[in-house]
Amino acid sequence: MARRALKLASWTGMALAASGFFLYSNKYLDPNDFGAVRVGRAVATTAVISYDYLTSLRSVPYGSEEYLQLLSKVHLRSARRLCELCCANRGTFIKVGQHLGALDYLLPEEYTSTLKVLHSQAPQSSMQEVRRVIREDLGKEIHDLFMSFDDTPLGAASLAQVHKAVLHDGRTVAVKVQHPKVQAQSSKDILLMEVLVLAVKQLFPEFEFMWLVDEAKKNLPLELDFLNEGRNAERVAQMLKHIDFLKVPRIYWELSTKRVLLMEFVDGGQVNDRDYMEKNKIDVNEVRLSSHGCSARDTGFVGAAHRGQISRHLGKIYSEMIFVNGFVHCDPHPGNVLVRKHPGTGRAEIVLLDHGLYQVLTEEFRLDYCHLWQSLIWTDMERVKKYSQRLGAGDLYPLFACMLTARSWDSVNRGISQAPVTATEDPSPQDRLSGKANVLFPARVALTRKCCQKAHLGYQIFLDASVPLEYWHKKKSTCSSFRRAQISFSEAFNLWQINLHELILRVKGLKLASWILAFLCWLLPTPY
Repeated sequence: MARRALKLASWTGMALAASGFFLYSNKYLDPNDFGAVRVGRAVATTAVISYDYLTSLRSVPYGSEEYLQLLSKVHLRSARRLCELCCANRGTFIKVGQHLGALDYLLPEEYTSTLKVLHSQAPQSSMQEVRRVIREDLGKEIHDLFMSFDDTPLGAASLAQVHKAVLHDGRTVAVKVQHPKVQAQSSKDILLMEVLVLAVKQLFPEFEFMWLVDEAKKNLPLELDFLNEGRNAERVAQMLKHIDFLKVPRIYWELSTKRVLLMEFVDGGQVNDRDYMEKNKIDVNEVRLSSHGCSARDTGFVGAAHRGQISRHLGKIYSEMIFVNGFVHCDPHPGNVLVRKHPGTGRAEIVLLDHGLYQVLTEEFRLDYCHLWQSLIWTDMERVKKYSQRLGAGDLYPLFACMLTARSWDSVNRGISQAPVTATEDPSPQDRLSGKANVLFPARVALTRKCCQKAHLGYQIFLDASVPLEYWHKKKSTCSSFRRAQISFSEAFNLWQINLHELILRVKGLKLASWILAFLCWLLPTPY
């Protein structure tokens, strides 16, 4: 009996050793891709983070200075563990981690600052994996399809990476290739996240992040379908074809599938890359970076763009998407917004990339959103409350207004177009960072707010785009030619008022105007 047990143990040991050697030596197999490893790692990380919160703060008085300092340390430890989990499990985990890193108004700073690194730490697929995906989807080898194909990707993201290539007919193209294991793992990863979020909610009832899982469940299949991305690119190109400073790369459908997307190659520098602008003689004054407009932490760019031409171009593009078409690009970070010098005209041109995810806004939502912005700019607080509540903010409409404008409630009350942004202005104190905001504010509002802030939409640009929508809706609801003429005249007058208001603000901001005013005050002193 002992001899049989020893023999069985020997064979088992040999089998395990052989399996381990095979996995170690095989380039195509990664232990991190096994379901048991991924699930075990995620469960263990969630358990450790939960235990840390439950035990570390137990003996400290709630709300005390010591409590807040200790809470910050727990946040930081937990954020680092979460970041390590995302990097290890890759794919869907990195995608969700990147989204968490952008939730400045809903998560503590320790989380957002730690998870932001995931934008630059996306994994790369090996060339063997890239060749395999292309062979499986297009039925040919790389050398049969392309004259040349760069092994080093131009960029890698959580779901895919992009290579530069040249077709046999001489066209230079960008080839977007999906990471081979993401498709198979995504649905299981989302299910795992759903279970873990529900488990955490049992321990911490105030934890309200199921909406994030629901968004990922809805959006991830769309982002993993590159044919859907191609259709979105063509739709937005047609939709904004009248904007001559926008370039959307052309899609080559004959070599595109759900996992491979072939696009026109368009060179350019990221919209926050000043060195690229100077090197390519693009007027850097068009993209001046300063502290005006909104705080740096609320944007995906370095600082906030001054009211230069590039900033205004971005504002026009996104305001048209939001107010005119209701079809909004959901991820305008610097890697997806390039600037280049137009080959023909030499003028600055914006290149919009990554069309995998768009938000569709209903006409009712766009009208309410339009009225809300007008109310915020003209400081009509009754209408601010009315339209915030219509958009789902409920009694938290002051928080909603602060989130939307990236301004403090005091500035909102004084008028966001009147009160300049100060370095000490804090639009999001900790007592307002409540999980309730996640439940009450619809996801489309949060996405639209994020797009507005990342694209640096100026208040005047909002008005320019929202006024025509409002008056178009009025014209649509009347059959009288006289009434339509009245509406058209009112629209023209309203736009003239907006332009005059902007001119006055610009003049007030000029140093020369300040000097002239000071000189006049000195020359003509006020009599007592």
